[in-house]
Amino acid sequence: MKPPSILFATSEMAPWVKTGGLGDVAAALPPALRRAGHDIRVLLPCYPVLRQAFPKAKVIAELPALAPALPPARLLAAEADGLPPQLPLLLLDCPPLYDRPGNPYVGADGHDWPDNGIRFGLLSRVAALLGQDTSPLISQRISQHGWRPDVVHLNDWQTALAPAWLHYEGGAASVVTIHNIAFQGCFDEPLRAGLGLPEAAWSFDGVEYHGLLSFLKAGLQLATRLSTASPSYAREIQDERFGYGLAPLLRHRSEHLRGILNGIDPVVWNPATDPALTVPYAPYAANQLAAKRANKRALQQEMGLDLASDRPLFGVVSRLTEQKGLDLLLALGDALPELPAQLVLLGSGDPELQAGFLALAKKLPGQVAVRLGFDETLAHRIEAGADCFLMPSRFEPCGLNQMYSLRYGTPPLVHATGGLADTVVDVNEATLADKTANGFVMTECGTDALWHAMQRAAAAWHDKRLWQRIQQNGMRCNFSWSHAAAEYSRMYRDALAAR
Repeated sequence: MKPPSILFATSEMAPWVKTGGLGDVAAALPPALRRAGHDIRVLLPCYPVLRQAFPKAKVIAELPALAPALPPARLLAAEADGLPPQLPLLLLDCPPLYDRPGNPYVGADGHDWPDNGIRFGLLSRVAALLGQDTSPLISQRISQHGWRPDVVHLNDWQTALAPAWLHYEGGAASVVTIHNIAFQGCFDEPLRAGLGLPEAAWSFDGVEYHGLLSFLKAGLQLATRLSTASPSYAREIQDERFGYGLAPLLRHRSEHLRGILNGIDPVVWNPATDPALTVPYAPYAANQLAAKRANKRALQQEMGLDLASDRPLFGVVSRLTEQKGLDLLLALGDALPELPAQLVLLGSGDPELQAGFLALAKKLPGQVAVRLGFDETLAHRIEAGADCFLMPSRFEPCGLNQMYSLRYGTPPLVHATGGLADTVVDVNEATLADKTANGFVMTECGTDALWHAMQRAAAAWHDKRLWQRIQQNGMRCNFSWSHAAAEYSRMYRDALAAR
């Protein structure tokens, strides 16, 4: 049987637009699905960076104003040559909504764009139109053959309103993937009419959520199937502590909810061939870990740390937010010399956390180094040069850095939540015996638990034979996207069968 054709709708896609894990998933999962035989196309807004990346994109549809609040737009077709096999892109071109600098969600003042409901309402509306037989506006002009997807795959709140139109007007099966349930896309009720949703949608079992229009609630209520970025996160968000108000709905739809662990790109994240590891850095493999020690020295030099070989170097690459548990690390920062240990951090986010880590680096020169912002090359070098990678997240839908760290022989230290619990196996007598031990797991999330785990990791690091066993266990793990693609293929067939 021919695999279903898929429209994958997303608000970001690496390497062009990335604010978190969704950008990486959008860059990796569609090519994996294409390799598995799916005819798949990716729909995303035509931000300035994409207009520059694809100057020869062809106009395939002119869209009139589809609803009172929605301006006219165009649909462009391009091919992502850098993502083998060649991946067709559909770029939603609407300069009044998307031709803006910086982050796709917030302005220079750090606040959400006030018209985000319209910006991503249009994206959701076009995703739905592409999945409808009754949409000659678009579907008959996608290709010479009038391509139409069997399944529309939506990601997070920015596209999760599409199942509402597919439900009330008919169309393809739909799948909504929750990458982070904390962000739900809630707007005032008048936007419903402005986006052209029928009055019937304004109900408890439709798009209404405590008097607001919630994009994510609409998708969770009306999509054919639901998924999350890891099995543990699928269970956690059905609990009131992690469901952000949507746990009852998710329990109601639990039979249609599946947790599918994200993967990583084994070509991009390969310490043996990583182009970021140029002199004085060096590529390495599981049987060449001496080169990793050279990378530690190179990282210390680059970041202005003392060239100390007698203490572990902890690494962090992260958004600086409370979710990531980095306030706990900051609270322990003054005690780092007691381990003793060093810390290198790359990230940005909460202004108070940024200021706190900069102050810590100033207070402990040579022991703590901080670089604000994002630098892809430095991120790879931290993975290659650090001894242990810290991810004390309060919750983590999947997490990717712990998988990067395992591949790079940099044992991660994590809180047992979401995808962290699904990928990191704590070091203990039993897991060392069965060769699954690959990191350090704290079952509670607090300063005491984090400090204890850091002490355990530091003590293990001083036992060089033990540390090498832990490193090599992690480097043997396989987190390729082929498994996730197979799981999604099964979900697409389930969604089609359920229609």
